[in-house]
Amino acid sequence: GLELSHCVGSNSLDPVGPWRSGGPCKMKRVRTVFKPEQLERLEQEFLKQQYMVGTERVDLAATLHLTETQVKVWFQNRRIKWRKQSMEQKAAKLSQFGVIQPATADSTDIKDHEEDTVDVEL
Repeated sequence: GLELSHCVGSNSLDPVGPWRSGGPCKMKRVRTVFKPEQLERLEQEFLKQQYMVGTERVDLAATLHLTETQVKVWFQNRRIKWRKQSMEQKAAKLSQFGVIQPATADSTDIKDHEEDTVDVEL
């Protein structure tokens, strides 16, 4: 899941090396790259339900050869994308009728959710 970035000038045999706080090495998060078949199945499931929990998530993760966390995070990120698309469609419809949409609590809601977006591979 997590890989170490290459450390210039560090001794790979040093047991403290990569875990030293403030040292030249930092943990690097690896972005999950989903296969097209996995994405297709995840999208199908999202169309059925926007929230995947419990045994359903465990079963889907096993079927797709992903971790439960990867499925959970994908659904979180997909819900944010879905909300953004819904807001954009709503704004487009209002602009067709000449209605200017003021900034609403909904738009700040999405920004709050964006900050919580996480992409993790375990």
